[in-house]
Amino acid sequence: MKVNKKVSKGKIEVICGSMFSGKTEELIKRIKKVEFSNENFIVFKPITDSRNPIDKIISHAKNEISSKLVKNSNDILDLSKNYKVIGIDEAQFFDQDLVLVCNKLANSGCRVIVAGLDMDYKGIPFGPMPNLMACAEEVTKVHATCVETGELASFSFRKIENEDLVMVGEKKEYEPLSRNAFFKKMKGKKKINND
Repeated sequence: MKVNKKVSKGKIEVICGSMFSGKTEELIKRIKKVEFSNENFIVFKPITDSRNPIDKIISHAKNEISSKLVKNSNDILDLSKNYKVIGIDEAQFFDQDLVLVCNKLANSGCRVIVAGLDMDYKGIPFGPMPNLMACAEEVTKVHATCVETGELASFSFRKIENEDLVMVGEKKEYEPLSRNAFFKKMKGKKKINND
């Protein structure tokens, strides 16, 4: 079989999971490898992510990398013109156009590495993440450890009363839970709210 070496090597890689599962850590690890190989890269995060300095993403393990703050996904397309590797953190906070942006970048030969929550605090697929996962060449689901059972955690349980879909928080506001622990706590929360 003859291989065409001029074919684009663009692709989309998605890193997903619950809060505290290591999504940002994995994104930083992949970008650091790119940095060591001297490929040009750029990393983006949404303006919604207020936890870190505006020019960095920082994992819970305190690893960090420089990033650019953007208002919407189309800004990513405009600012990525001279880069072969594009990293995107907290992808769930972007608009649905992120899927088109990532596909355009991959189709033009870029490697796009996207990290984000796959489900919101209600256990529902979050923002553009399900569609990104559908069109990605590679999907890595990372897991936290359930604080109730010690099992793998796939759900992010919001501990405080707040119905906003987007609420940036840390361990005071969220905890990682397994499926059984999550739905047990959600039932308890509904019962309290109905009383």
